[in-house]
Amino acid sequence: MKRIWVNKAKSFKAAKKFDRDYYLKMNALERLETVQLLREWYFKIKKGLKNEDRERLRRVVKIIQQK
Repeated sequence: MKRIWVNKAKSFKAAKKFDRDYYLKMNALERLETVQLLREWYFKIKKGLKNEDRERLRRVVKIIQQK
């Protein structure tokens, strides 16, 4: 069984520092797995979404025309 733990911070600044340090301790693969897990949870909550590829990250390109 996976353990769940909670960090109780005294301020928003301390919480932000804890989050940053926590994710920096992970390797790149662990961070990608975390993003994928959060995406899967999002799609379970938003069941009405159609045409969404759940296996890959979405790439967004925006073309801006300059004068």
